Amino acid sequence: RGKGELPLAKFNTARDNPWEKVIRKLRVGSMPPLPRARPDPEMSRRFVSYLENAIDAAADARPNPGRPAPHRLNRTEYANAVRDLLGVEVDVRSVLPADDSGYGFDNIADVLSLSPGLLDRYLIAANRIGRLALGDPTIPPLTDVYPVSSYLAQGGRMGDDMPFGSRGGTSVRHHFPVDGEYVIGVRLSRTGFDGIRGLRRQNTLDLRLDGRLLRSFAIGGDATDVPSGANFQTGDDTLRVRVAVAAGLKRISAAFVSEPRLPEGIFKPVPPIGTFDELNRPDADAGVGRIEVRGPYTGAAPADTLGCRNVFVCYPGAPSDELACATEIARTLARRAYRRPVSDAEVERLLSVYREGRAVGGFDTGIEWVLERVLVSPAFLFRTPIEPLDATPGAPHRLSDIELASRLSFFLWSSIPDDELLTAAEQGQLSAPAVLEQQVRRMLRDPRASALSSSFAGQWLWQRNLLVHTPDRELFAEFDDNLRQALQTETRLFLESQLRADRPALELLTADYTYVNDRLARHYEIPDIYGGHFRRVELTGDRPGGLLGHGSILTVTSYANRTSPVLRGKWLLENVLGSPPPPPPPDVPALEENDEREVPASVRERLEVHRRNPVCASCHRPMDPLGFALENFDATGRWRDLGAGGDPIDASGHLLDGAPFDGPKEFREALASRGEEFVGTVVEKLLTYSLGRGLEFYDMPAVREIMQQAAAEDYRWSALILGIVRSLPFRMRAAEPPEPSVSAPPLPGRQP
Repeated sequence: RGKGELPLAKFNTARDNPWEKVIRKLRVGSMPPLPRARPDPEMSRRFVSYLENAIDAAADARPNPGRPAPHRLNRTEYANAVRDLLGVEVDVRSVLPADDSGYGFDNIADVLSLSPGLLDRYLIAANRIGRLALGDPTIPPLTDVYPVSSYLAQGGRMGDDMPFGSRGGTSVRHHFPVDGEYVIGVRLSRTGFDGIRGLRRQNTLDLRLDGRLLRSFAIGGDATDVPSGANFQTGDDTLRVRVAVAAGLKRISAAFVSEPRLPEGIFKPVPPIGTFDELNRPDADAGVGRIEVRGPYTGAAPADTLGCRNVFVCYPGAPSDELACATEIARTLARRAYRRPVSDAEVERLLSVYREGRAVGGFDTGIEWVLERVLVSPAFLFRTPIEPLDATPGAPHRLSDIELASRLSFFLWSSIPDDELLTAAEQGQLSAPAVLEQQVRRMLRDPRASALSSSFAGQWLWQRNLLVHTPDRELFAEFDDNLRQALQTETRLFLESQLRADRPALELLTADYTYVNDRLARHYEIPDIYGGHFRRVELTGDRPGGLLGHGSILTVTSYANRTSPVLRGKWLLENVLGSPPPPPPPDVPALEENDEREVPASVRERLEVHRRNPVCASCHRPMDPLGFALENFDATGRWRDLGAGGDPIDASGHLLDGAPFDGPKEFREALASRGEEFVGTVVEKLLTYSLGRGLEFYDMPAVREIMQQAAAEDYRWSALILGIVRSLPFRMRAAEPPEPSVSAPPLPGRQP
């Protein structure tokens, strides 16, 4: 046996973790590493098949579904659960901190701990949600602020929910808790010196509530509301309206009336806001900086809201009916919130809270206290598996239908089960194959399934990183928040179209279309696209279709000032090929940047020097060639033919198995020809997300089974999702292992 070889004679499929790594490396062609001689492809395929068959047979004999830890609802799941439970949309980001991530997702049970400080936040959130949902008339006047980024160019209509003929501004959804009077105000955009922008010209600002015009303000020039000579810091203090509003979720919009400044027929795109100088131009357009809502004043309990209808399933006609009605409300609310039938003892504990609240403020206050108690209950905040009484220690057992319903709803909706799903589980019908498939397909048609593209795909494809990634504004002055939003919308609409049409998963790479509006079309140099509305366009030319051409991904896999073949190569290894590189060793020197006094060297040349260090080469050898395939895209996803030094871009490279490519289109075709590798990565990411834990070696037989079953349906999304829902890790759980026997310690001074 030579150095680095494996002792095949000691191969044990039941417990040896390294063999799954061997299979993965052989499948993608990274073993043995280049430039060493490769085995015959057919021989390699047969060896991989032998290993997989042996491991899968051992897994069939001794199934191991894993044992997930209790799962706290993350911030997204908590907000969605409140929305579906009460019909109240609450921005919990102002109360609850962001969650940690593990294995690429923020719904991993191991990282969702509950500290005393976080528990205090949940108590605050429950109190606020209870008052908002039930319309507590004792709510004191509060101020909610909806800011607009200063790097958002407000030169055109800002979205489909804004009035036609409007320019700039913003539109927000605000929940008014009670019937009463509220003050709605607008603060205009500021320069870097805190002065109001755009007062040289007169503008008209319309403030609307659910499309109804509240008031028009004259701003700038010789205007009366905010004249050009107004105090440059407090001149917009008068832009507010006091108005009576009925409780409920309403849309507030503030936008300027669009007035043509050029002869009709001449199109001049609005320059982006990318630098400090542009923000402070004296002739800059006026813009909306934020919307403020303060109230309620003279509040009264609402006659009817969605939150009240969801909670008050009955209302007592007389004092003698109150306890019976409170019991029905508590039982109904707890069943939906806890996602299971509730016992009489649990209902009685809630009724004791009700009695305390009723003594303070009457029936409605008692129910509000019950609601707040439910929202901080461990049964609501945690998904805790229930061990069967007859479970054999360490042995796998099937999840109950009730647990299966919760696992399914949080997988597809990131929220609680609805009544139909929960009823099927309570009746013991959900585990029936036909019923389970019918429920999965129904849930995928529901609008709540958009959580798969926003929560799952948003994290898998690093879309959330785009919110905090800011390219260097001196080098990429055209990158404003309009472009940032357009990049995110493109990827979201593309993913939703794939899921909604139930397309093969491989089309994420091979699709020849995308979604753009005028701002993104200018960035991609796609002609004849006008207006802020997104529409589907077919792609031609050099830019490849599919995810590899999406500017959102290309931007977050770059540095602020330049592209990074290393970051892009690492992203491709982890999220496309499913073969992540090893973690870098400590004290690895960083890639040297160019000296301004020297002739700039290309990133390719500097990385070649970097790889001369053997410690660096072990990680960079598989990553860099993949990242070079995307070098035609700059750090914001714009196509380029020349590099920073003026030299032609060299986008050639090779895959892990040595297959060459030249340019992004050949690279995409090479990946598509090995489509099973990409689809396998999608399955692993989906399964990780659905289970809320990282995958282990004993999960890989289930991944292969899902792939084999979905192959007959061309790996369509429904086939992959149904395969996961039917899989052993999703449907089963290992019981708690037996406690190890502990012998008594020897007495002091005595030999054992």
